[in-house]
Amino acid sequence: MDNRANTNSHSSAQPRFHQRAGEIQSYGTVNHALPLELEEPVRLEMTEQLNQLLADTITLRDLYKKSHWQVAGATFCQLHLLFDKHYSEQSELVDSIAERIQALGGVSLAMAADVAETTQIERPPRGRKEVPVQLSRLIDAHQVIIRQVRLLAGRAVQLGDDGTNDLAVSEVLRTNELQTWFLSEHLVNVPLVKAEEPAVGTGAA
Repeated sequence: MDNRANTNSHSSAQPRFHQRAGEIQSYGTVNHALPLELEEPVRLEMTEQLNQLLADTITLRDLYKKSHWQVAGATFCQLHLLFDKHYSEQSELVDSIAERIQALGGVSLAMAADVAETTQIERPPRGRKEVPVQLSRLIDAHQVIIRQVRLLAGRAVQLGDDGTNDLAVSEVLRTNELQTWFLSEHLVNVPLVKAEEPAVGTGAA
C-alpha cells in the first residue's frame, strides 16, 4: 500500500476556520498527577490565591497604562516615562504569575471581563484625573497587592510551596515596594526651585 498516497488523501492546505470544542480543563481545578511533590489541596489553594493576585496585577498594569496616556501638567514628561516603565515591569509580573499557576497544574485568568469580576482594586473613571489623584490611585492599588502578597508568601511557606514563596517575595513584593516608593516621592510637597527660608526666630534643629 502506498502510504504517501494515503496521507495525501487526508491532507489539505485549506485552513479549518470557526472551530469550537469543549474545555480540556475547567477553571478552578488542577491537574491530578504532577511530579511536583505538592499535594493537590496545596496546589488548589495556591492557584486560587495566585489567580487573585494575577487579577489585581493585571488591573494595576492597566491602570499604569491609563495613567501613562492621560497624565497632564508640568511633570508630564517624567511621569509619562515612569508610568510606562512601571507598566512594563508589571507586565513581566503578570506573565510570571500566570505561568506559576499553569506550572502548578491550574488554569490562569486571562480575559478582561474575568479580571474585572475578580480584582479587588477600585475601578477608576474613564476620564482624566489630576496627577495627585492618579498617583494616589496607583499607590492604593499597590497597597492592595502588597497586603495580599505578604499573606500569600506566608501561606506558601506553611504549605511548603517554596516556588510560590520565591515568586511572591523576590519578584512581586519587591517590585511593588520599589514602585510604591517612586510614586510616593512625587507626592512630597517641597519647593522645586527656591527653598523656603525658616521663619525669623527659628533655627535649624
